[in-house]
Amino acid sequence: MAMPMRRTLAALHRATRSTLKSGDASLDVRHPVPLFLPVRTKKRYFIPPAVGLKETKRGNTEAKAQAAGIVFRQQYIERPINIACTAGIFDPYIPPEGDARLSTLSKEGLKQRTEQIKQSAASQLAIRKIKEHDSHFTSKNFAEQAQEIFIEAHHALTQFNKEKLHSLVTERCYPEMTRGNRYKTIHWRFIESLEPPKVVHARCPDMVSKGNLYGQVTVRMHSKQTLAIYDRFGRLMLGSEEQPKDVLEYLVIERHLVNPYGRWRLHGKIVPSWAPAKDPIIKTVMIPGPELKPGQEFDALNYQVPKPEAVQWNK
Repeated sequence: MAMPMRRTLAALHRATRSTLKSGDASLDVRHPVPLFLPVRTKKRYFIPPAVGLKETKRGNTEAKAQAAGIVFRQQYIERPINIACTAGIFDPYIPPEGDARLSTLSKEGLKQRTEQIKQSAASQLAIRKIKEHDSHFTSKNFAEQAQEIFIEAHHALTQFNKEKLHSLVTERCYPEMTRGNRYKTIHWRFIESLEPPKVVHARCPDMVSKGNLYGQVTVRMHSKQTLAIYDRFGRLMLGSEEQPKDVLEYLVIERHLVNPYGRWRLHGKIVPSWAPAKDPIIKTVMIPGPELKPGQEFDALNYQVPKPEAVQWNK
């Protein structure tokens, strides 16, 4: 039974070969089990360069990433800027020396009076522009509003309320008020106004584009305040809580006029060149004492503080 079966298969094989050689395509011969050849496909992932190796060309890296199907994000060279406030004080107000009016009969007094007329004319034009965007703006009421902003901002500074402080001061003024106050305790108190606040200067600068207007108003404020700053160990560094001082300040309040949701915020302070110098900060340092043996007491009366060695330094 096996021999006829083998002969039948051999005959069928010879017939199939002869048919394929003759070019007859009518007979479709397929293998019962299809064969699959494993072919290695192309890698579709991007391996970033290792750390510490020498930098390769950027074009080569971008070409490899593009071949892997990764698109590099475009890098912009421009610096981001904040247009919620200006970068400084435009045309700052120059207070007269000693905050007094000189006689117009003298040369300096005549010059001072001429400069005041020029400044007041420019301020009136700026106030007119501010009123176009803020219909409730008046010089008398704004001076009191600026004083309230100043008091609330300093209360928020003493309480370290960042959210409220950001709503009361501009992005330029915030780092100047909070720099170096991380480990310090501030006690500030507003006692009274010696003179009513007064608007002395106003400007309406623009930034980036011509119609992007900002309003800057300078307010003169003469008041009595107390300030005491303590370090992280509770030692007094500056001022006193019990001794009030008369303070004359020129505050700059700014608002983004084009923004309908803008509000007046503290932008800076003008310190005249003739202002007296600030009080020095009292720095506390630790003086190393003598090494005591067990059971030995320290005699502070007979101890002499060693003088530090002279060290050359530069600034």
